[in-house]
Amino acid sequence: MSKTAVGLFENPGVADQVVHDLNAGDFPRREIRLLREPLDMALTGVTSIPHTDFEVGLDRELQAIGASEGEANAYVQEVRRGGVLVFATGSNVEVDNAAEIMNRHGAIKVEELIGREPSGNRMMGQSLPLSRDANTPPAHDATQTGRIRQSGDGVRMFVW
Repeated sequence: MSKTAVGLFENPGVADQVVHDLNAGDFPRREIRLLREPLDMALTGVTSIPHTDFEVGLDRELQAIGASEGEANAYVQEVRRGGVLVFATGSNVEVDNAAEIMNRHGAIKVEELIGREPSGNRMMGQSLPLSRDANTPPAHDATQTGRIRQSGDGVRMFVW
């Protein structure tokens, strides 16, 4: 199971500095990903709309690792506006250190972009079932995936 810290930054220079600091802290380079909207996107087919394809793919990827629909949409919209996402995947200790670095550089709090999501009784790190019959109780699995909230910080942690 992987754990990933995701930080959103308005300024591409700040995101580059985050990556530099992660590398300087011995975070494995192959586990760091910096994502900004590509300036030059080639067509992938007759009906391809490159920016839409990019945004739909990013939205799917974010939801696959546990972002809510609202969070994924907020991330996509900010990347469209020139924001940059930094992903750091690794062990619990590595990812916690990466989150600290990202937060120190002012990772954007997604709640400020989308408003507060309903909290319900969902536990940190617990995923909701994709779909189920109203009469079927939720399955209990020893493996918990999804978003891990850390109040007050802009970085989101995902276990997937």
